[in-house]
Amino acid sequence: MATMQALRLPSIMALLESVHAVILDLDGTLVDTLGDFELALRAMLADLGAQSDKADRGFIGNTVGKGSEYLVQQTLRHVGLADDNPALFERAIDRYQHHYGLINGQASELFPGAVQGVSALRARGLKLACLTNKPSRYARDLLTLKGLATQFDEIFGGDAFARKKPDPLPLIETCRALGHDPAQTLMVGDSLNDAQAGHAAGCRVVLVSYGYNHGRPITEVPASAYIDRLDALPLLLP
Repeated sequence: MATMQALRLPSIMALLESVHAVILDLDGTLVDTLGDFELALRAMLADLGAQSDKADRGFIGNTVGKGSEYLVQQTLRHVGLADDNPALFERAIDRYQHHYGLINGQASELFPGAVQGVSALRARGLKLACLTNKPSRYARDLLTLKGLATQFDEIFGGDAFARKKPDPLPLIETCRALGHDPAQTLMVGDSLNDAQAGHAAGCRVVLVSYGYNHGRPITEVPASAYIDRLDALPLLLP
């Protein structure tokens, strides 16, 4: 089935009938970027003279989602380096950002239904934003490479606001940029971070089943609905 529903379909449609804008997460929601993360982290670790094969997709999928700084810090800890060493961390984040900028999009793929889902939402006249904890320049470059950038009214990265998801501030500010109240806005993501930010901001929340939720089943996270493909989302809207 295209959807795994938290409520009966009529109830979901009633809950979402006032939605006029949609905010979509990027990594794990629109694009499978584990390959990019893996290449960049392994190159970073090689620069530091550390064992790079520990940065595998299993570890990354359980760790990604809270921004580059968190990912690098946890990676250093995972391979046994002193993540509380400021000089080491600064070198690590510098090398990571360098390699990620070169790799961005080369080892990533759009999730099935992503293009169709975004296009269908756009065709309905909804305002669309992509909101990610990835740095803004990488988010824009990745969406451009995958042919999605022009579908969004706004694209905001983790450096766009004073705080990152799961803090609600980025969602509140994104709603303001879209010109709609949070109560009229749907947050679509793949993780607890997205759900916590969405609920705290006052948005409705729909979660995809295929993303990177820190190794936990996504259905453990409260949401209005769960979907297996983004092109199922328009079917839930009245």
